[in-house]
Amino acid sequence: MSGLTRNVILLSADALRADHLSCYGYDRETSPNIDRFASENVQLLNAYSASSHTREAVPALLTGRYPDEAIDEKYHLDAPTVATYLKSEGYATAGFHSNPFVSRAYGYDRDFDVFDDDLHLGKHKIIALAQRALDKLRNRHYARASEINERSLDWIDSLDGGQPFFLWNHYMDPHGPYEPIDAYRKRFHDEPVSDKHAQNLYKRAIRDPGSISDEERETLINLYDAEIRYTDEHVGAFLDALADRDLLDESAVIFTADHGDAFGEHGYYEHPRYLHDELTRVPLLIKHPEVSEATVTHAASTVDVLPTILSVVNADPEGLPGEPLVPLASEDLEDRAIFCQARGEGQDSAVRRFRACSIAGSAFADARVSGSEIELTNQKGNAVLSERLSDHIASRIAEFKPIEKRTEEQETKAINDRLEALGYKE
Repeated sequence: MSGLTRNVILLSADALRADHLSCYGYDRETSPNIDRFASENVQLLNAYSASSHTREAVPALLTGRYPDEAIDEKYHLDAPTVATYLKSEGYATAGFHSNPFVSRAYGYDRDFDVFDDDLHLGKHKIIALAQRALDKLRNRHYARASEINERSLDWIDSLDGGQPFFLWNHYMDPHGPYEPIDAYRKRFHDEPVSDKHAQNLYKRAIRDPGSISDEERETLINLYDAEIRYTDEHVGAFLDALADRDLLDESAVIFTADHGDAFGEHGYYEHPRYLHDELTRVPLLIKHPEVSEATVTHAASTVDVLPTILSVVNADPEGLPGEPLVPLASEDLEDRAIFCQARGEGQDSAVRRFRACSIAGSAFADARVSGSEIELTNQKGNAVLSERLSDHIASRIAEFKPIEKRTEEQETKAINDRLEALGYKE
């Protein structure tokens, strides 16, 4: 382990686009605590998620591999995660979240000593049924950030202090339907908005984006920003709780998001399988033992997070496509290109969408594979990056996997209920 660093903490937020944080240039004060953390540590200004939606973005974040290698055709985890690597290094490991797409049902509990995905699938059936009924009564779609903090801090307090730990907290609050607590809603939206109205507006925006008026779009953005402000409050509270326990100084901490959210910029809302900035540009902040305050401009990817963590603990990141982001790289990374991808769905299920990003711009292409042949369409963007993107796509052909429809046995009722509440199902 490097220097005074004993522990590694990964904090991620769901559907949090970078350009709605004050420290990334937003004109509203949505993130004072995250801003302070950014100013005191390493801020990556041009960071991108490996994908645009949770089912491909989180596996890339946790495994350090592109989605086509990190998951199988049914979105089950198919590669070792940061928990696997750090457990082998002697770390206690724990994860706390409430996103059903990255739950134990899809193998994400592997190598976590404690894995709380809020689904309670391992409990007695009657207790699980009662939990689901209570959640519906409370209009509760996910565990709030305050709950995630409480559970994870209880776990930290249960450790004997002699073993280093790895902790992953994933906060769902910025994810739709946006239903902020009134105290936070009032910061950005004067009029009361019932949870039912917020849910209906969010689902209509996804189903029929053309029906959303300018006023309704503004309402959605206001509610989203309020959820970000709530999340920021509890990220700050968690960091303060670490400091109170004398753990912050001896911990490497990374804050990021799995993807962003759209508000009609390209004709859609939420986060479908496209790769525009509003979906892929994410915050990436790093508290690292060897670097204090720094701002990094070269392109970075969430697949760089695991190599960065492994560099902190002096473990070998060999075979991973990303690079350690700190200690700060030399100037030869100024022209670095990173890559994003997303499986198509519905009538585009045979399509894989790709994007290359650098500080020089972006390039996009769709790929359709038939046997060993690959057809590229919708190519656009920076000419040099387009060539690099074509080479990258060719290198990924072997990893392409067919998409198969999941069966009811693979999606429990508890997961289906949660997905429907989050707007994924009608």
